[in-house]
Amino acid sequence: MSLDKKDSQNSLKILLSLAVLALITIAIIIAFMPDISATIDEFNAGVGFKDAAIYAFFTTIALLVILTIAAGDGLIGELQFLLFGFIIFFFIIWLFIAWIF
Repeated sequence: MSLDKKDSQNSLKILLSLAVLALITIAIIIAFMPDISATIDEFNAGVGFKDAAIYAFFTTIALLVILTIAAGDGLIGELQFLLFGFIIFFFIIWLFIAWIF
């Protein structure tokens, strides 16, 4: 098998994997829609700094995992930048959530 054909097959596998992941994500969002709408009602009273810190923490973790996987070096290769980025992302997202909601 030539190198181009292997690359094409790998690209197709990655595309199919991403499509399946997107479908699973959409299915999860649809399945939990009542819970999500109930959570939105809680935002009407406002979110304090404690709740905003919890939301910011998990949002930051998700963002940094996505960014490190996209970077290609993985979670270990860029650890020094990851820690600094985590601190900055966490505080910015935390303050924005507390301010907006």
